[in-house]
Amino acid sequence: MLQTWRELDVPEGWRAEIDGGRIVLVPPPRAHHHAIVDQVQRRLYEGIPEAWGIYQVLAVHVAALGKLYVPHLVVMPSKLIDAADPEANDPMDAADALLIVEVTSKGNARDDRTKKYRAYARAGVPMYLLIDRFDTRGAMVTLFTEPNEDGTYEHSDPVPFGKPLTLPEPFGTTLLTDEFPV
Repeated sequence: MLQTWRELDVPEGWRAEIDGGRIVLVPPPRAHHHAIVDQVQRRLYEGIPEAWGIYQVLAVHVAALGKLYVPHLVVMPSKLIDAADPEANDPMDAADALLIVEVTSKGNARDDRTKKYRAYARAGVPMYLLIDRFDTRGAMVTLFTEPNEDGTYEHSDPVPFGKPLTLPEPFGTTLLTDEFPV
């Protein structure tokens, strides 16, 4: 399945993900996504250690589950990106990420809340930031931390849009969610 993914010719702006033994094409994000991702990325750059990079739509593989996702943002060591074969279309190991950011759309919100949440926790991603404009409680930003091998996070810090969310070290910055478009 991974070899097929590598060879795909995906239309410009679209992303291909592997989930549940299928390759799924994800349409390009809307303008709201880009505005939110831009604001998060700007805040992350305020405190990120120099040895780490912030990468947009970088494919990450959760080998233990046979899943491959293309999150909106991934924070991981720059040396891993630098060492990647420039001729290969290989995903990075999700376990190497420090933070993964997903912004929901109406069509994928459930997957971001469930499948991706469990996969990132199972991979041991220390922080998963879910920006969910379609949460039943209203637009929410939730930082999940302390992943377990059973596919859950021990801690979650949900805040509604409009309230600040402080990200722990090494970021040490605060997301001003009142700036996020709804």
